[in-house]
Amino acid sequence: MLATVIDRGALRLEERPDPTPEPAHVVVANEFAGVNAADLLQRRGVYPAPPGWPADVPGMELAGRVLEVGPGVDATLRGRRVCAIVGGGAQATRTLVPAAHLIEVPDTVSLAAAGGFAEAFVTAYDALVLQGHLAAGERLLVSGASGGVGTAAVQTGRLLGAHVTAVTRAGAHRSELLALGAHEVVALEDVATLEPVDVVLELVGAAHLSLALGRLADFARVVVIGVAGGGSRVDLDLLGVMRTRATLTGSTLRSRTHDEKADVIARARDALLEPWRRGEITVPIARTFALADVLDAYAYFAEPGKFGKVLLAVAPGPS
Repeated sequence: MLATVIDRGALRLEERPDPTPEPAHVVVANEFAGVNAADLLQRRGVYPAPPGWPADVPGMELAGRVLEVGPGVDATLRGRRVCAIVGGGAQATRTLVPAAHLIEVPDTVSLAAAGGFAEAFVTAYDALVLQGHLAAGERLLVSGASGGVGTAAVQTGRLLGAHVTAVTRAGAHRSELLALGAHEVVALEDVATLEPVDVVLELVGAAHLSLALGRLADFARVVVIGVAGGGSRVDLDLLGVMRTRATLTGSTLRSRTHDEKADVIARARDALLEPWRRGEITVPIARTFALADVLDAYAYFAEPGKFGKVLLAVAPGPS
């Protein structure tokens, strides 16, 4: 197989042996893979893959077709279109994936769109529902709303019946975010003027969170799942936390156990598969690069101002 390899901070393509199916696993012939902030961090040497995943092949999400199934796996999965979150190794033409972590792609959805679905929507669902306990009628504030997880969070919040406020750099991509279901789109400097919010999904970091903490409603929940864009340290007004009885938590999926991931994926799949099939939620794609252009894909991802997912066309086929 052909794989993207990290070598002392550099990226190159390299031929590697094809994975073989293990018990409770499948081998997926990848057609698309997402590029995410974790990949850039892994390239810098600060976010290694969890044990059991390729240490030097990045990529946390993929879409393709099941090529082989291991012992204990339903043989009828072979040939099906699937997407998945993985601990690493997605930016290659083959990936070994736990069968319990697969999401079958509806026949109404292209594999290109599926290539950016799993990481964004499972992460957003976990943060908003399982961590933030977002309910209908509540007010949701999403920072960094124009990125992959941000656009997924806007749509998930709308599905749940929340009032969604999207925060972007200078209020950019307003029309696109309104079309996805945001009720309002504001710039960072406008956060301090908002009505109190019940749930904050923090994707940027301290630059945004320091303002959002001043707009918390009683019993608000703050879920931090990204800090790359605005620093990792913030001054915390403890009296404000006491007064609002707010809670602050953080979340990552990559480091969780096999069973923990399987549970989160199953919950997100049960809630989102039908809306996805009906076109009620979508994956905006900022740009797609060939696997041979992986360096350009990483450079483009690092630039500000994108809307939606950045994908690698690993081995495009009929979708």
